[in-house]
Amino acid sequence: MADIAGEIVRAWQRELPGTPTDSIEIITRIWRAGKLLEDERRRTLAALGIDRATMDLLSMLRRAGEPYRLAPAELAAQSLVSAGAMTQRVAKAEAAGLVTVRRTPAGTRTIDVGLTADGHRWIDISVADLLTHESTLVEHLSVEQRAQLADLLEVFLGGLHARLDAPGRP
Repeated sequence: MADIAGEIVRAWQRELPGTPTDSIEIITRIWRAGKLLEDERRRTLAALGIDRATMDLLSMLRRAGEPYRLAPAELAAQSLVSAGAMTQRVAKAEAAGLVTVRRTPAGTRTIDVGLTADGHRWIDISVADLLTHESTLVEHLSVEQRAQLADLLEVFLGGLHARLDAPGRP
């Protein structure tokens, strides 16, 4: 699929002269890249036999380091999902034998969630396969270009968060 961002810019400059179009070549390309990468990740995870929600949960636990346990609030904050959504993810992974859940003596609240040995093996294999594949998606860029793009995206996202999270923003 061709890059049509330049065509979109020219069309808006023709149709609405004076309207700022400088964002189109950035945001449209990021949006299109995000869509392509999201679709590819979904296909890759399906081939690995794991869904994105379970992968996210197991990845957070694995990255936490020993003892590979996190409290539900930490999991929800890191994944940017609601506590209810995290509860569902944990229940699914627990039923699959990928995590253990420590609960209060009354069993009413979760203390923390941890990887089982199977969950640990599963996430190590899945992450290695996923990252190896995703590395091929950027190999057409030189090492310097990858570093530059990573730096620019970090600056872009930092500024975007600052702008969108600003107090009093409508």
